[in-house]
Amino acid sequence: MCARILKNKRMNRIHIFTLLLLSLTLSLSAQEKQEDLKREVTLYNPYKPSLPPVKKRSFFADINDTLKVTEDFAYDISANPFSPEYKISPIKAATLLPDPLTKLYKTYVNLGIGNYLTPLAEISLTNERSKRSSYGLYARHFSTNGRVKLDNDKRVFAGYMDNDVSLFGKKFFRDNYLKGTIDYSQKMRFAYGYDPGISDYVPKNENIRTGNNNLSSDISFSSLNLDSTDFSYDFNAHYDLFFQGEKRYQHNTGLTGTMSKSHRGYYVGGKLDFGYFIPSPEVFDRSKYIFAVNPFVNKSTPKWNFRLGLQLLLDRNIRSTAEFHLYPDVNFGFNMVPSYVSFFASLKGELLTNDPWSIIAVNPYIVDDGSLFRLQNTSTPMKFSVGFKGNNGLEGNYLLSASYSLVDNMLFYSNLVFPDSIEAPQMGNYFTPLADDAEILNIHGELTGMIGDKVTFRGIANWYQYTLSKNEYAWNKPEWDANLNIKYNLRNKIIADIDLRTIGEYRLLATRYDVILPPSAEVITRPAHFNMNISAEYRYTKILSVWARINNIAFKRYYEWAFYPTQRFNLMIGFTYSL
Repeated sequence: MCARILKNKRMNRIHIFTLLLLSLTLSLSAQEKQEDLKREVTLYNPYKPSLPPVKKRSFFADINDTLKVTEDFAYDISANPFSPEYKISPIKAATLLPDPLTKLYKTYVNLGIGNYLTPLAEISLTNERSKRSSYGLYARHFSTNGRVKLDNDKRVFAGYMDNDVSLFGKKFFRDNYLKGTIDYSQKMRFAYGYDPGISDYVPKNENIRTGNNNLSSDISFSSLNLDSTDFSYDFNAHYDLFFQGEKRYQHNTGLTGTMSKSHRGYYVGGKLDFGYFIPSPEVFDRSKYIFAVNPFVNKSTPKWNFRLGLQLLLDRNIRSTAEFHLYPDVNFGFNMVPSYVSFFASLKGELLTNDPWSIIAVNPYIVDDGSLFRLQNTSTPMKFSVGFKGNNGLEGNYLLSASYSLVDNMLFYSNLVFPDSIEAPQMGNYFTPLADDAEILNIHGELTGMIGDKVTFRGIANWYQYTLSKNEYAWNKPEWDANLNIKYNLRNKIIADIDLRTIGEYRLLATRYDVILPPSAEVITRPAHFNMNISAEYRYTKILSVWARINNIAFKRYYEWAFYPTQRFNLMIGFTYSL
């Protein structure tokens, strides 16, 4: 068995050696043949290299920067002291100068004259600027003596006269001041308008003249607050005496006090008001009084503000017992667009005291029977208003609002015509008051601004709607009114003013009495009225100027009351002088 294995190994070695010799022989013969081919091959066409088609691959480069830079700084600081040379020179002490103040003149005089024999005199006397006190005297006289033509073509004397004198003074302390005034006013009127249907009535001036006088004094003690959040107060005491001759008069004395203080962001305060009236026995048999308390809370921020308050009031006027009133005092404001659009709403109420002097300012021709001292006060339980206001972009402001009011005992006036009366015949030139409850809707608009740097303007317009309980119309009240005022100022040297006024249609009432027949009402309708007034002033120096005024340029006749036409074209010229 072992001999067979050895024999096979020997045979394998022989075969391997034989194959190696054969492969070596073939490789040598192949090399000889290749050398012979290289010598004999001939190329007939040019060589054209080509590449086989290969599929291309696209890829994006990697944008991540793998390079890192290490910053290594090394620096040294060598500090050397620097001592500059300097010289000391004296500096003058600073001088504090007050802001320049305009010079005040102690005396001001204004004198003028116009057609209808219309004199004007006005004078003012004051002390110079002082930190301790101020005092002065003011007096004014204005009258007219012209005649006007009535509807029956008769020319009657339509003059009137106003006189005013005021003595005033103020004493300043560190945190408050004391102020006092004494005033006297006189209004003299002539009841020139009467029913033009009465042909045989030729009154004398002394028979139709009415004189109304008011003497008053006032003293107040108030705080001087530099900070609006500090405690503030204002106390006032006044006395008034109204009289028509020796037997018809009324004393009026009163006290008023207001206090307020900022507390935790709210402004809290209250007002106390008391008025006491004593008429003469010839006109009324008992005294009258008003007592009111008005607490309130205010809050104001840059975006909104509000006020919450009310008024508790007792009023004993012509009734034997006092009447209680509760009036709201609420308003709210919100800045929708700061400075340009602000919304506001309010709910308020008030009591209007119909004392003789305030009635005379409206209608000085009340019938001479003492009724002027026996008028009910006008109460407004509610007045609700809403609107918008703000800057209009013309260096001025605008205001647009609507209001609805409930008014009790609103006063109107009717001419009294009773020529057949034996005791006191009335020719229509005196008026009797009429009280009525009313609902009033009012749309109001205002616009102010500048045109260039010399012209300013102001426009106001109103529309009214009255709903009355007893009367058909609101007598002497126009349906609408509008006013446009334009002022021109050239360097305070030339100042001109144009005033355009117009009122809508309105109605007047005349009540006719007869001995047998019941009273009858005559309604007089007046159309819309337009009027234009112009004034101009030339300031020659700071102390001397000349002026001129032209009223009712349209020459149109206007009836303020039934049977009472006013003066037409009026021209006045004058000058002012200061010392």
